[in-house]
Amino acid sequence: MTRASLNKQPHEVASMFDHVAERYDLTNAVLSLGQDRAWRKAVARAVDARPAQKVLDLAAGTATSSLPFARTGAYVVPCDFSLGMLQVGKERHSWLPFTAGDATRLPFRDDTFDAVTISFGLRNVQDTDAALREMHRVTRPGGRVVICEFSHPTWAPFRTVYTEYLMRALPPVARAVSSNPDAYVYLAESIRAWPDQPALAERLGKAGWTRVAWRNLTGGVVALHRGFKES
Repeated sequence: MTRASLNKQPHEVASMFDHVAERYDLTNAVLSLGQDRAWRKAVARAVDARPAQKVLDLAAGTATSSLPFARTGAYVVPCDFSLGMLQVGKERHSWLPFTAGDATRLPFRDDTFDAVTISFGLRNVQDTDAALREMHRVTRPGGRVVICEFSHPTWAPFRTVYTEYLMRALPPVARAVSSNPDAYVYLAESIRAWPDQPALAERLGKAGWTRVAWRNLTGGVVALHRGFKES
């Protein structure tokens, strides 16, 4: 069994996701109590992909998150640094241009994409600020970034219940449905350690993004941040 530590060494994180790739989508649906579908729809609306636009979907895993963009007629590139995830995704969606890449050193030219998005993957990157700068680099002027990530519930009593769920209920549930339950202990710990909504917005601004805003989903369990690259 493999799990990563909170220092987020790339080889540890990639190996961990390699080990959960086969049942990753099912496990996420169970652990999120089915909310993952609603969150993906919110991301699709925020990205607002259009026909012929280029969309980079980072930490795309098996490309479940990429499909809504492809359906609009956009050219979507699913990118991940877990080869196991990419392999499973390619078996399921062979027509998509899966690309292996590290979010802190993206293998794309400057000003390439109309939109860059990452869902539930930014907190697993070792250097968050480097990744935000790389996303900015590969986005064309006038383009946008959309980040969907676990965050901090805004109502204190719910926040307490949620934290208890993460640390007590999530690991037993993961043991029942995941091929690597230890990985989900790391995921719970990484959620607790992640910055809150204003802190992430500030980091986006420092990376060069403008008009940064966010909105909470499911009471702040998840936050959707968006920013733009100045023309």
